[in-house]
Amino acid sequence: MRQIVLDTETTGLEASEHNIIEIGCVELVNRRLTGNNYHQYIRPDREVDAGAMEVHGISNEFLSDKPRFGEVMGDFLAYLEGAEELVIHNAPFDVGFLNRELERNRGPYQDLRQHYGILDTLLMARKMHPGQKNNLDALCKRYVINNEHRQLHGALLDAEILADVYLAMTGGQTLLSLGGSANSEGAQGGEIRRLSPERRPLKVIPASESELAAHQAQLDAIDKKSGGNCLWRSLES
Repeated sequence: MRQIVLDTETTGLEASEHNIIEIGCVELVNRRLTGNNYHQYIRPDREVDAGAMEVHGISNEFLSDKPRFGEVMGDFLAYLEGAEELVIHNAPFDVGFLNRELERNRGPYQDLRQHYGILDTLLMARKMHPGQKNNLDALCKRYVINNEHRQLHGALLDAEILADVYLAMTGGQTLLSLGGSANSEGAQGGEIRRLSPERRPLKVIPASESELAAHQAQLDAIDKKSGGNCLWRSLES
């Protein structure tokens, strides 16, 4: 499976009024980083808003000699060709800007969503961590991903960080080591210990009425914060 982790930087917040100034993409094939990345600065033919410049630090002077979107559109779309999914944090923002650029430059198609699956990691994070901060910095902290080198936003840097975050969010537990240390070979070669059929049965302690009530109250809170997406409730039903 080929996935492209994608991010953009822009001159401002509204796609109808502003343009893309940077595109960064990171390729994943079967959940592995390949190093086949795409990065391009773009001349927007308009001023970068002061607020946007504070976020990404890309100046009008720096962009003055960069190619326009129409000049790099072919290479960009060729890079995306063959991808099954685009992985984007807050996908409506980036997809909206890209669709607008494709429309302005009479691209071969007008809506990326008709050609690629779109995975919004912000929506995924909100479902996994309801009621918590789910921006990229917060997710890095939650999944212990080093982003100390991220002083300002940058499309390629943010795509690289998002790729690590996405893999951590979707990887699950791959190794369980009890009473021992994990080796470089992972779980392979670990000793299998089978329990004796003559062992005593485990003692089962049922939950009390108060514990069951507290459990249901916690599920109610999770269900409310997640907009009805409490996984435990779906399993119970």
